[in-house]
Amino acid sequence: MEEPATRQFEMSLSDGASDDDMPLTLPAEGSHSGSIRKGCDPFAQTQRSKLQHRRARINQQINKEMRMRAGAENLFRATSNNKVKETVALELSFVNSNLQLLKEELEELNSNMEVYQTDSEAVNVPMIPLGLKETKEVDFTVSIQDFICEHYGEDSSLYNKEIKELMELRQAMRTPSRNQAGLELLMEYYNQMYYLDQRFFPLHRNLGVHFHWYDSLTGVPSCQRTLAFEKGSVLFNIGALYTQIGARQDRSAAAGIDTAIDAFQRAAGAFNYLKENFSNAPSLDMSSPSLCMLVRLMVAQVQECVFERVTLTTQDTHFTSQLRLAQEAARVSDVYLLVQQTMTQPLMKDYVPFSWASMVQVKSEHFRALSHYYTAVALCDHTFSAEEEEGDEEAEKAFLQFYINVPTVPPLSQVLRDPEKRRKLGKAHLRRAVIRHEEAMRVHSLCKILRKMDILQDVLSLTHKRSLDKYSELDREDDFDETAEAPEIQSQTHQKPDITPPNFSTVQVTDIFQRLGPLTVFCARARWGPVRVISLQRREGGLGLTLRGDSPVLVAGVVPGGCAAEAGLREGDYIVAVDGQDCKWAKHGEVVHMLKSCSDRGVELSVVTLHSHDTQQVERRAIMLSHCSDKENARQRLLGGAKGQSSASLLNWNRKKKREGSGVPKRLGSTFSLSFGSIRDTEAMY
Repeated sequence: MEEPATRQFEMSLSDGASDDDMPLTLPAEGSHSGSIRKGCDPFAQTQRSKLQHRRARINQQINKEMRMRAGAENLFRATSNNKVKETVALELSFVNSNLQLLKEELEELNSNMEVYQTDSEAVNVPMIPLGLKETKEVDFTVSIQDFICEHYGEDSSLYNKEIKELMELRQAMRTPSRNQAGLELLMEYYNQMYYLDQRFFPLHRNLGVHFHWYDSLTGVPSCQRTLAFEKGSVLFNIGALYTQIGARQDRSAAAGIDTAIDAFQRAAGAFNYLKENFSNAPSLDMSSPSLCMLVRLMVAQVQECVFERVTLTTQDTHFTSQLRLAQEAARVSDVYLLVQQTMTQPLMKDYVPFSWASMVQVKSEHFRALSHYYTAVALCDHTFSAEEEEGDEEAEKAFLQFYINVPTVPPLSQVLRDPEKRRKLGKAHLRRAVIRHEEAMRVHSLCKILRKMDILQDVLSLTHKRSLDKYSELDREDDFDETAEAPEIQSQTHQKPDITPPNFSTVQVTDIFQRLGPLTVFCARARWGPVRVISLQRREGGLGLTLRGDSPVLVAGVVPGGCAAEAGLREGDYIVAVDGQDCKWAKHGEVVHMLKSCSDRGVELSVVTLHSHDTQQVERRAIMLSHCSDKENARQRLLGGAKGQSSASLLNWNRKKKREGSGVPKRLGSTFSLSFGSIRDTEAMY
């Protein structure tokens, strides 16, 4: 199949995935009760809602300016009149200036970390949260009504309630609350999109609904007609909401730290899942380099929380306890340095907000300074004695593994036994700590947005003063020797961060459009003939047909020359109604009861016939209904054959062409191959 000129946002799946790898357990289809989850009041005058309103307004202005710029550029290329070209060039300069101002204003809003921080008075270094992606309203009404009428052959007005519920769910999803209820709302809509995809998005054409989403950091709009774009954007917002929940925790207590760790790990898992399962994103925030940067940033913030918990639980000033704090702080510095390097990559350098890059650099310097400070405290505040020989051996063992490059002169074992050598080495570490603190304060002073964060200024000032006071305490008037250079500390952590993938099965949903019938048959990928009404009159030999299965019941065979055969009933027909009563979801016994209780005038069966080409596809889908939506969608590529993508769609993102491997379940035999004579235990003749 030829690659289209433009690429669609796609959901990918590694071949041969087992059931144990499935991240989503689909809820069972059944009676639909509707969603009880609601979004936040969009008119509530909270700081966060005001921020979101301003972001939405700027996003719309950026969209307008970009359309004006595109039109002006087209006119500039098309005209040959020099006067017109000069006028258009002047207009373009104004438009570009406006765009730059709007993007700077949006960057300042996106860099606003204080809105998402905790209200606690505890002095903690602020975390970096991520704002939600904004989206426009979507009207599914006409597109779904047309599809129901055309594809399912039903009266679309009967499904107005379901369409309204779907649109209300999407509208609520735009403003999730910053708690577990907000996460469940996003996950409910994400899970519901599995059914939406199966019901109304056939492989060979688009539904005609445009999904508009704005870049989380730049506000640049993107528009796609593929549902994968909608799913990816919602998944991004799940990760972003986790970052906000993590940032708002009161980290002065262990419970708040643990909640923040869990939130940031789940945010990293959401971004990582998005990076691994979706590709060819039209916006930079969902590109692979950006998602990689976000995953590393979340891991770094988890590591910072781990350090805070160790600090909180370490009450003693024992030598090994202080060394552990130093190594934990060094580990935090290392992971933030890795984030800083990721942010300076070519694609990310001009994309990441300056305040983010500055904050990451400040944290890297700040925690490196803390590692040297705690090392100095360990060396200078602990006294080695003969009475504590066993403890001293443990301390000496820990100290020998403490540095990256162990200094040979003087030997570390001698340093521990000599108070003066410990003082000098501690002084060297404090000198490094003060230098690092001052560098963190310098970087902080260069960023206007960070300068507005009083709590960050307080943290940096307090720790800097603490190191200076300790240095003054160790400094002596007769200390004329030049301060030695402190060795680099070996970073180490006692809790490595986990990347927790999203668990969509925690939010169970039912198919909003379940009245259309079971997905195994009544889906967008299946094709069947028009509904036929068969009138049957019972004879002495019965109705002359064999039924099999449930929801819907299948006609497994007809008796040649019998009542059913003469009326036009065929092997492979599905019974959708008996005497006008819908039975798409009816069990085998229920349909049998309807047939046996028919009066002398007979019974009318409404049946549909699946085309043989698609019947195999439907049966294979029945095997995989318990799989996750992304994996289900990817495997449908194996079932539909090599079908060309529509070239008319805007920014077509095609699905990856996966090889057919052993991971595909073995296909069941087609029902059309069943002979009348082979009646199984699950079948019965009537």
